[in-house]
Amino acid sequence: MRTTVELPPALLRSAKARSAERGESLKALLTRAVAVELGGQTPASGRRVRVALPLFGRNRGPRANPSNADLERALADADARHSAPRQLKGPRSQPPR
Repeated sequence: MRTTVELPPALLRSAKARSAERGESLKALLTRAVAVELGGQTPASGRRVRVALPLFGRNRGPRANPSNADLERALADADARHSAPRQLKGPRSQPPR
């Protein structure tokens, strides 16, 4: 559906610049912005959104502050453990002769 909306010139310039930066149409940017504002919908995929994660336990002790390199190393280690051949437990059975 078509409609006319008057926006302040500075806001329109900012919206046009943002849509150009993202390589999307002004219509797509405005549609997403209105949908998020009115419907509480999540933004389209591909857009980063800050998420608040829940905290568990008491808020005492040292805080974890991992760097991107720490996270990358931990994920690589987990992937290596997951893809490593599994060791069989117990006695091995002999193939029939």
